[in-house]
Amino acid sequence: MLKEIDNTEVIRHRYDRYSKFYDIFEAPMEMLSGKWRKKLIKFSTGKVLEVGVGTGKNVKYYPNGIDLTAIDFSKGMLSKAIKKYKDKSNIKFIQMDIQATNFESNTFDTVIASYVFCSVPDPIKELKEIKRICRNDGKIILLEHVRSDNRLIGVLMDLINPMIVRLLGFNINRNTENNVIISGFHDYQVINLLLNIFRMFIIINKK
Repeated sequence: MLKEIDNTEVIRHRYDRYSKFYDIFEAPMEMLSGKWRKKLIKFSTGKVLEVGVGTGKNVKYYPNGIDLTAIDFSKGMLSKAIKKYKDKSNIKFIQMDIQATNFESNTFDTVIASYVFCSVPDPIKELKEIKRICRNDGKIILLEHVRSDNRLIGVLMDLINPMIVRLLGFNINRNTENNVIISGFHDYQVINLLLNIFRMFIIINKK
């Protein structure tokens, strides 16, 4: 059985360490992800929260003047984002863990997250917190990689996933759609982006 890393501090420390070379390491992936990030951000309206902003890869795609709060639990990752976008007075960068925020209920109109729920210790807990802080009928937009439904690709992912979990701390095989349902969301759409591995979840927050 795959043993995931479930200690938040271990994961936080790992991302603090990765932050020094994260953008370089991720550069090849961004050739694909860039167009998906643009599509992701097009759904953002009103008061927006980005969860797991990391080094700020999505930030450049937001329209000028948008009311954006961007959180990440890694000080190292967040400092990279702040350095890149220190001139953006409309963006509030906060070091905060989505597992337990201090936001009031129904604070945000849109919640955005990209490649977050493969690495958090308890994805259902985090999704329930997002449900709480997003207003009724608000939008929750997730960009995630999950286990492919393709039989051959799925088997290959099963083989490499334990190594990825040990080395990088995230699980590429999580069943995010199932976690969305368990967390109490039922009004959602899934868009396949590539090989059924990369998917976008468009969720309407019904309370």
